[in-house]
Amino acid sequence: MTQATGEPPSFYEQVGGHETFDLLAHRFYEGVATDPVLSAMYPEDDMPGAIWRLTAFLEQYWGGPTTYSEKRGHPRLRMRHNPFHINPDARDRWLTHMRAAVDSLALPPLQEATLWDYFDRAALSMVNTFDDTPQAGNAP
Repeated sequence: MTQATGEPPSFYEQVGGHETFDLLAHRFYEGVATDPVLSAMYPEDDMPGAIWRLTAFLEQYWGGPTTYSEKRGHPRLRMRHNPFHINPDARDRWLTHMRAAVDSLALPPLQEATLWDYFDRAALSMVNTFDDTPQAGNAP
């Protein structure tokens, strides 16, 4: 129970709060930076912005601060990702780097499974083409 409200801690609190989600985002983007398909979607000078956006989004989604919506509005994930060529290969690469990032956190099994289930479903929902021809672009 949280002392302030008497309610059970949010998932955000259970996994370690800001530090955990910030570490997850940093480790994820370390992998993205080495991936020729995914890195092409991000301007090099915007990696800090991408890390912030992912951290803030995940914090908000899992019950932490609402900074993401306060600064960027509703997440609208599909809309924000629609301009980018996200085919099954891009999804699988995204999942590979996210899997490594999640594993690096060494969360308890239930929390790890909860987090991974979300990422797996979210990645599937972002696929917007089955065309194998890559396109350049800038990620949200």
